[in-house]
Amino acid sequence: MFRRLFSVIQKELVQTLRDRRTLGIQLIGPIVLLFLFGYAVEIQVDHQPTVVVDMSRDRQSLAYVNAMVNTGFFDVVGYLESEEEAVQAIDTGQARAAIVIPPDFAARIERRDMAQVLVLIDGSDVLGSQSALNATMTTAQSFAVDLVMEQIERSRFGSRTATLQPLDVRFRVLYNPDMASIIFMVPGLVGLLLQQQTLLLTAFAIVREKEMGTVEQILVTPIRPWELMLGKMIPNIAIAFVNMSTILALGILWFDVPFNGDLWLFFALAFLFLFTSLGLGILISTVATSQKQAQELARLLIMPAMMLSGFIFPRESMPPVLQWIGSLIPVTYFLKISRGIITKGVGLDSLHEPVIALVVFGVAVFAISARTFRTRLD
Repeated sequence: MFRRLFSVIQKELVQTLRDRRTLGIQLIGPIVLLFLFGYAVEIQVDHQPTVVVDMSRDRQSLAYVNAMVNTGFFDVVGYLESEEEAVQAIDTGQARAAIVIPPDFAARIERRDMAQVLVLIDGSDVLGSQSALNATMTTAQSFAVDLVMEQIERSRFGSRTATLQPLDVRFRVLYNPDMASIIFMVPGLVGLLLQQQTLLLTAFAIVREKEMGTVEQILVTPIRPWELMLGKMIPNIAIAFVNMSTILALGILWFDVPFNGDLWLFFALAFLFLFTSLGLGILISTVATSQKQAQELARLLIMPAMMLSGFIFPRESMPPVLQWIGSLIPVTYFLKISRGIITKGVGLDSLHEPVIALVVFGVAVFAISARTFRTRLD
């Protein structure tokens, strides 16, 4: 019995060592996961892009903006003229927060009245909005204490007393006032599950033909490489669309996730994403030499898609290298589209950047897949 068992172990070991590419993927995978969890997983989100609407434009308003920036949670990316422009900047993804300072901000402080500030926060990102809310409250308390101390110092030389509450900071969490995690998760989950399924469905498409020996029969037919790949993709697109519709319907009807945008626009852009993601799966299938290797490559891409796309952790808090790697993953762009349409209710005019990125990515991947398949056949 032990001799037979040893023979089987020896056979599997020899096969594993011979397939060096698959072995390398299996060994590199855990190292990649370690670095992803070490650098990408950050519960405390900082450096969120922020726009400022400063209608006061004086020393006091500048001091308040600087106090917000000095917390490390807010990076000012632009100054706008109105609250409406600030909301539009959050709609398009240019900013995650906005600071709106009224014209009488400094005047009310000088009169020792209660000055007001409005902070707009993007509620479509639960982790980011919670961090922004906490940082804003802490900054407001610290700034108010400094104002009180300054007024006390001045009151020594005058008759007026200090104001106990010199600053009133009001918050408005857009799109998700209750910061419910399900509203944040469902739009992202739609994109993530679609990419996982499409990768797994198509990763075995071409390599299965190789292992079964039917690729030689395909060679003698007049079919072109791009026609073969397109034919492999279309049935999987239909399956993925059914699953996407099911997930979306359950999220809306069962979990009461509001759908605020155009449903037909969402389906049209989802089709573009599926085409791109399926093309990536076909590329894996043309590169891999076995179904096991294709499976490992697909798994190697699924985890970075979850960690680096912004599905859970905001990309702004990641190192630049990981942000660049995340920009090479199609679901990164579809998450912006999905959350923009479902949660924010924006239109195509606010989504042109991720849409263009998906178009370029899809054409490039499909062209590379066709060329790689032709090369492998030769």
